[in-house]
Amino acid sequence: MRLPKSALKLSYHLLRIFLSLLAGLGQWLLKTGPGFALQANAGIGSPASSTFAWRQRVQVYKVLRRILLPATAILILLILWQVAYSRPGANLPTPLQVWQDTWDPLIKDPFFDYGGNAKGLFWQIWASLRRVFIGFALAGLVGVVGGMIIGVNRWLYEALDPIFQVLRTVPPLAWLPISLAAFRDANPSAIFVIFITALWPILINTIAGVQRIPQDYRNVARILRLSGWKYFFKIVFPATVPYIFTGLRIGVGLSWLAIVAAEMLIGGVGIGFFIWDAWNSSRVSEIILALVYVGLVGLLLDRITAWIGSLVVSEDH
Repeated sequence: MRLPKSALKLSYHLLRIFLSLLAGLGQWLLKTGPGFALQANAGIGSPASSTFAWRQRVQVYKVLRRILLPATAILILLILWQVAYSRPGANLPTPLQVWQDTWDPLIKDPFFDYGGNAKGLFWQIWASLRRVFIGFALAGLVGVVGGMIIGVNRWLYEALDPIFQVLRTVPPLAWLPISLAAFRDANPSAIFVIFITALWPILINTIAGVQRIPQDYRNVARILRLSGWKYFFKIVFPATVPYIFTGLRIGVGLSWLAIVAAEMLIGGVGIGFFIWDAWNSSRVSEIILALVYVGLVGLLLDRITAWIGSLVVSEDH
C-alpha cells in the first residue's frame, strides 16, 4: 500500500510538535518543583537539600512517566490511524476527518438541545448515566443486604447458590425482552437490565466476604456475647467491606457496558441509541466520537468507585 506523502508529512510534523511539548513540560516541572526551589534557597552544597531535591525529582519523574507514556502511546496510535486511512476510498475516517465532521456542533457545543432526540452528547450521556445510577443503586442495595443475609445462613446459601450460578450466566441483553414484557416501557426495562447485570458480582462478592470472616472474629463475638445487630455492625459489615467494593467496582463497569447495548434496542435519548442512530445514517465519525466518550465515562466511573473504596477500606485490608 502506497501512503500519501501529505499524510506522512503531517504525521512527522505532529510528532515533532508533540515531542517538543513533552520536553518543555519536563523541563518546566523540574524547574518549578519544590525540590528545585528548596535547593536554590538552601544552597547546592547542603546535603539535606540535595537529598530532598533528588527525591522530589524522582517523584516528578514518576508523575511524568505516568502522563507521558500513555500520551505517547495515544499519539502513535493516532498517527498510525491517520496514515493507514489517508488513502482514497478508505472504510474509516482519519482522526482529522473525525474532528472536522464532529466539531460543529458535537464537540463545539455538547449541550445543545433541539428537542426530541436531537441533543448534544452531554445530554445523551447524562440520560444513560441516570439509568445506570438508578439500576446500579438498586443492585447495590439488594446485593449488599441480600449477600449478607445469605452469607450468614448456610442453609439459605446452599438453597439459592445454584439458582444464582445459573442466572448470572445469562447475557444482559437476554433479559431485555422479559423486562419489556413485564414493564411495557423502555425506560424501566433498561433500568432492570442494569439492575440484573450489576446484581450478581455485588451479591456473590458480598456472600464470599461474609463466608470468609476469620474464625477469630466469630470467637470474639461469642466471648463478648454480642447481639445479632451488634455482631452484624461490629463484625460482619466491617470485615465484608473490601469484598463489597470489589463487587461494586465490577458491577459499575458491567452496568455501563449493558446500558449502551440496551439503549441501541430501546431507542430514545441515550448514548447507546445515539450510536445506533448514527450507524443507520452512516455517520461513522459520530460513532467514533461517541465511543471515545463512552470509554472516558467508563474509566471515570471505575476510578470514582475505586477512590471511594480506598477511602472506606482500611490499609490493613
